[in-house]
This record gives sequence, structure tokens and C-alpha cells, in this order.
Amino acid sequence: MISKTYKALVQACLDSEHNRVNEIMPWDLTEMLEADAPLLLDVREPDEFKMAHIRNSLCVPRGVLESACDYDYEETEPELVTARERDIVVICRSGYRSVLACSVMQLMGYRSVVSLKTGIKGWNDYDQPLFDADDNEMDGDEAWDLLNQPIREDQKSPE
Repeated sequence: MISKTYKALVQACLDSEHNRVNEIMPWDLTEMLEADAPLLLDVREPDEFKMAHIRNSLCVPRGVLESACDYDYEETEPELVTARERDIVVICRSGYRSVLACSVMQLMGYRSVVSLKTGIKGWNDYDQPLFDADDNEMDGDEAWDLLNQPIREDQKSPE
């Protein structure tokens, strides 16, 4: 069995002939929000979402996404279940989890899902507003600090 890295799995979803995931940039999302109201689906963990998120995003952690997209589960999210024909922009911290989420959602019959390339970090870098758990707009530098935590030594590749 050939093992793949996390980034290789993400790249496979972007390169697939049968289930290719499309990405948009933060400026594309700003245009979408001006023209229409796509469903903004944030697949980060609840604690990450509370720290900083795009206003009006729906938080459904990646770990429960499949059951949230279907009826009859504790995690069922009716707004998401009924959005199979709706434009959906999937968001995470840096744009990797969202690609994997889009791939699964396409397999589940969602017709128009795209990943926000660069994630919430790129949204912040593009100087777009982020909000905290109390729905207060955050300072961009404060958000940057929260979104860019250093990798510990024990998390780095031993190469």
C-alpha cells in the first residue's frame, strides 16, 4: 500500500479527472458576496471558528461533515442538507481541509462547491473583515497572530 501525505491527498483532489475540486481566491469571494449569497461553510473546529471567522458562516467541523450533510444524525445541519443545489464556498484555515471537504461534498451530490484557496488566513491577508465569537470585528493584526501559530519542534518532520 502506498501512503500519501496530507498535501498529496489535497493535490489529488485538485487534479482528479472525475471529482476535481475548484478553488477561488479571497477577491473572488468578495465579488460573490456582492452579487449573490452563497452558503459560507467553515469546516474548522468550533474553537478555531470562535477565534476568527467570516460573518454569516456556518461552522460544521470537517470531522462530522458527512453526517451533517445528511438527515437522521445528531450532527445533521438542515441548512446544509438542503443546499445541494446552492453555491457553497468551503472555508478552513489555509485551504487544505476545505479541498478535502469539497471533494466529499461533490461525492454526496453537491453541485456547486468551491474551496477558498488560502483559507481564512488569505481572507485576512486580503484585509477582509473577520469576527470573533461575540460577532465583534477583529483587528487584522490580532487575527493574524491567532491564525499563524508556530509549529512546535515535535510537529516538524524529522528529516
